[in-house]
Amino acid sequence: MKRRVEDIIEMKRRGERIVMLTAYDYITAKIMSGCGVDMILVGDSLAMVFFGYDTTRKVTMEDMLHHTRAVANGSEGPLVVGDMPYRSYDTPDLALENARRFIQAGADAVKVEGRVTDVVEKLVGEGISVMGHIGLTPQTITRFRVQGRDEESAQRLLEDALALEKAGCFSIVLECIPMDLASRITSSLEIPTIGIGAGPYCDGQVLVSHDMLGLFERFKPKFVKRYAHLSGEMERAFREYVREVKEGIFPDEEHSYR
Repeated sequence: MKRRVEDIIEMKRRGERIVMLTAYDYITAKIMSGCGVDMILVGDSLAMVFFGYDTTRKVTMEDMLHHTRAVANGSEGPLVVGDMPYRSYDTPDLALENARRFIQAGADAVKVEGRVTDVVEKLVGEGISVMGHIGLTPQTITRFRVQGRDEESAQRLLEDALALEKAGCFSIVLECIPMDLASRITSSLEIPTIGIGAGPYCDGQVLVSHDMLGLFERFKPKFVKRYAHLSGEMERAFREYVREVKEGIFPDEEHSYR
């Protein structure tokens, strides 16, 4: 059954953990649909894992919409969240224009970074579900480090979360913050928190699928657990294919027509 925003919120009320992963293509979304994933984020992380950019700021709306359409075609159960790229929600009106494009591409909701309450209010007022994102915000951050370590910045993040909830977000991603602060924020909100590098006390968790599958190896954040090492398996398969073609082993009679 297709997940709805209301289902995600209800999961927090029941104390049921929420599972989210990124996907950027039909096949991955299709596989995730059969594995119990609750939400799929079409993340702007595709800038790194698909295009090889050094920052998420280089990904465009057209890039995001292209991948959102592919994921939506493969997502039979999970709620699909489109990650609004850098500068695509600079004003509430621009945000609405671009969020509508995400919905038309098949997304069920969109995600925005930072305390952009005016944007959230505009989108929610037009019937578009919004996921917030605070803590380490890759689109605007200049130094990649854990956020909210001191009391002043921790209090500011708590206030950001409460403001986003009041504006109408249905959930909030907490990225790279101390787990005690994540717990404090989570218990202060009625909407779910989704952690990434925020410890075990969030209502749910998200990882970049290429990280947890061992496909992206340029760098590995501390919070990433690798559940597979597919880059090594891919290299083995490619090398075997190269060898068999070079040596005339493939294709053989079994893999040929008469």
